[in-house]
Amino acid sequence: MQEQHYRPCGDIEHLLGRRQFMGDLLAGAGLLAGSSLLASPVGAAEVAKRGKSVVVVYLNGGISQFESWDPKSSLETGGPFKALPTTVPGIHISELLPHTAKQMHRMALVRSLNTKQDDHGLANNLVRSGRMTQSATEYPELGAVVAKGLERADFPLPGHIATMPAGVGGRGNNAAYLGPRYASVTVGAEKGGVANAKLPDGMTVTADQRRHDWRRFANSRFRDKVDSVEIDAYTQTYEQALRLIERRELFDITREPTKVQDAYGKSELGKQFLLARRLVEQEVPFVEIQPGGWDFHHNNFEFHLHYVSDFDKPFALFLEELAQRGHLDRTLVVVMTEFGRTPRINTGYGRDHYSRAWSIALAGCGIKHGAVIGKTDAKGIDVTDRQVDHRHLFHTYLQAIGINSSSEFDIAGRKFPIADPAVGPIKELLA
Repeated sequence: MQEQHYRPCGDIEHLLGRRQFMGDLLAGAGLLAGSSLLASPVGAAEVAKRGKSVVVVYLNGGISQFESWDPKSSLETGGPFKALPTTVPGIHISELLPHTAKQMHRMALVRSLNTKQDDHGLANNLVRSGRMTQSATEYPELGAVVAKGLERADFPLPGHIATMPAGVGGRGNNAAYLGPRYASVTVGAEKGGVANAKLPDGMTVTADQRRHDWRRFANSRFRDKVDSVEIDAYTQTYEQALRLIERRELFDITREPTKVQDAYGKSELGKQFLLARRLVEQEVPFVEIQPGGWDFHHNNFEFHLHYVSDFDKPFALFLEELAQRGHLDRTLVVVMTEFGRTPRINTGYGRDHYSRAWSIALAGCGIKHGAVIGKTDAKGIDVTDRQVDHRHLFHTYLQAIGINSSSEFDIAGRKFPIADPAVGPIKELLA
């Protein structure tokens, strides 16, 4: 079954499409009126010089920990799939991940998450921002924080890129008080990556350049008279769009050798992994791959059999290629989701939302390879060792790439902690 035809959960999160690039441009600009779009440095100058990247594979909907990172032998809750040995002695993952099992020496697992939130929208907010929004303040997502923390003045590409299979890209509304400069820009993995990137017939390069020169002149004259965050945001977005067009070949995966394209496969997810590898090679600070449709309230085992298999091979190849090309030691890879699935198997042979005991996987930069943090009981109902939550993870991701997560952003004189100051990172996971 194709994921675009499967909508098992009625949550509104499954009905919302990405907004268009210009449509979301100013979503957060009102918060910034009268203030600078630029926050204070977060101690990342030396980090940025090393060109670190973060790649998040966000399995939207809630992958089952039983059918992935924390298999159980109890048929009552664990299901029919067996545990598979990996390249790290003593660590087993689901037999649905045979290729990934061969990469475990480059990976680590966190098996003791308890985030206490089973609603899609609220849970997404938790794990993406590292905090629950409990006031009028909205917090920037991980991608925006990384894009800011690893920002380089001369970098020609957006610092926060999200991939999708194909179509017209959009700009996300996920940077909060950091401003649209650090919000996600979406590019496709097919049809050249960037839609409408070529000049229309009859338009010469010279004429196009004159158009942009006139736009810059008009913006500059108006900006001299009006102090406006909105104007700055529009200007930055147009210039960023131009840079995307100028570098459009980087987003075209058909430039890869046929052998490489075939190895990643023809699936939408495989193409996104290949695009992500190309972006990591260009030292893009943050890349997100987001395959949706992982919300299996019915036929859990049949769907995981197909979906996890579609993920397994290109993900393992992605890690292997990053390692072979010398990029994995500067790239943090995170396989995350908003929550896990229930130990109880419901009447539709599915698993429902479950946030009390679930898992994520990491690989690459800044983490101890082969580590397993935490433990759940024999049936996967409760965390029995080293319970952590979204706040610890957010600190850990940033610390792994060298960003001081205990620091603050300074927005027009107002201090915003980069991560929740009540907790810290998972220290035993950090290399």
